[in-house]
Amino acid sequence: MKTTGNTVFISGGSAGIGLAIAKKLSKAGNKVIINGRNEERLQKALLEINNAVAIKGDLSIQVDRERIAKELADLYPDTNILINNAGAAFMNDLGDQNNNAAQKAYDEINTNYLSVIHFTSLVLPQLLEKENAAIVNISSIAVYRGNKYLPTYSASKAALHSYTQGLRDTFIENEKLNVYEVYPPLVNTEFSAEIGGANGIPPEEVAEELLLALEKNQFEVPVGDTKKIHALIEPIVEKING
Repeated sequence: MKTTGNTVFISGGSAGIGLAIAKKLSKAGNKVIINGRNEERLQKALLEINNAVAIKGDLSIQVDRERIAKELADLYPDTNILINNAGAAFMNDLGDQNNNAAQKAYDEINTNYLSVIHFTSLVLPQLLEKENAAIVNISSIAVYRGNKYLPTYSASKAALHSYTQGLRDTFIENEKLNVYEVYPPLVNTEFSAEIGGANGIPPEEVAEELLLALEKNQFEVPVGDTKKIHALIEPIVEKING
């Protein structure tokens, strides 16, 4: 699809991967709408991006999702790319009975999966009116296997992965709407600091891979170490799907 002249909404766009994507797409000649929960961080981010505006709100809350979707329709009707990037992750020790594991899992599933489904459904009618539209879901290398540090986060991203595949299949015959999935490995952001993010790749690498994928209509976008896993698994998936 074309990578310039778009109007792009990015959830979680005030920091980390979302901000890196916003900068990259803005530099490529796109209008960018960043979303986040913190007004101060949004305004700080806007100082780093050209041709950008911000919509404050928490997409994990239904009333905010509905309000933001309406703002996009009313104020930014040209929006043709939706990037679902906002996420939640918690270290979740399933062996610790005082850990409140279920609540952490609920928050992750709500933010990383259920909210994405609802918000996408709210914005979808607007996207379907466009001649050139895309939905981009930022998942994770964690879709392939959970671990004892992030078991419920991994489960939420695996759910997002399955949903994304189903969404893509739903619109496979619609040449005007493409569905992408980005699989970052560990990324050096504030979001991942608790789990050793300092050892991860820079968020700019994720943004660069996404831009290249948009140019090539490459709907599966593994990044960094995820490429090795993806190369092994995808041929098997394609064979199963026939």
